[in-house]
Amino acid sequence: MTTPTEAWAALRAGNDRFVADAPIHPSQGAARRRELAAAQHPHTVLFGCSDSRVAAEIVFDQGLGDLFVVRTAGHVVDTTVLGSIEYGVEVLGAPLIVVLGHDSCGAVAATANTLRTGEQPPGFVRAVVDKVIPSIAHLAGSADAGSTEDTASGPFADRLRTAHVRHTVGLLRGYSAALDQAVTDGRVAIVGVEYDLQDGSARLVEVAGDVGEQPLS
Repeated sequence: MTTPTEAWAALRAGNDRFVADAPIHPSQGAARRRELAAAQHPHTVLFGCSDSRVAAEIVFDQGLGDLFVVRTAGHVVDTTVLGSIEYGVEVLGAPLIVVLGHDSCGAVAATANTLRTGEQPPGFVRAVVDKVIPSIAHLAGSADAGSTEDTASGPFADRLRTAHVRHTVGLLRGYSAALDQAVTDGRVAIVGVEYDLQDGSARLVEVAGDVGEQPLS
């Protein structure tokens, strides 16, 4: 059985290959398809943003059956997300959950703009913003927030993104007794990761449990 540390090591190695422009595209052939027809046993539940530039299997150089992927705009959490993640852990047996954020996140930028100006996005996009607000409200109204443009790029945008990723990791444990118990028991780890759109690197910023690596401060 794969451990949280082994699952994270596989993702780390895959991202290193992706950054180096040397992916091996593992487990993507006909034999793998046939093997998976009867059952799946992913080593990681990947909960990330829907952004088209952050395709999890590509940026971590993984194959069919390796990742159980759940994606929403701004990686916002609702009951169906929690149910999907619990399914990946409790039914499929994945020992690792990754919350994957990224730079230039439109959901985070829109939320910061709403908090600063009071302007609401159109339609159901507002529902996404409402879910992000608790993550960044304490930062978006701070004196160093700067202009609206600062929410899309630069050091302040990085702070917002990191805060949202870390908050999401906490939400998963806080909302789901099953996930919290799995982490407490050592069966599962939850990590927060930030992806850089330009260089393709994924850096660890939050850890609940043990993956053999400490997050960057």
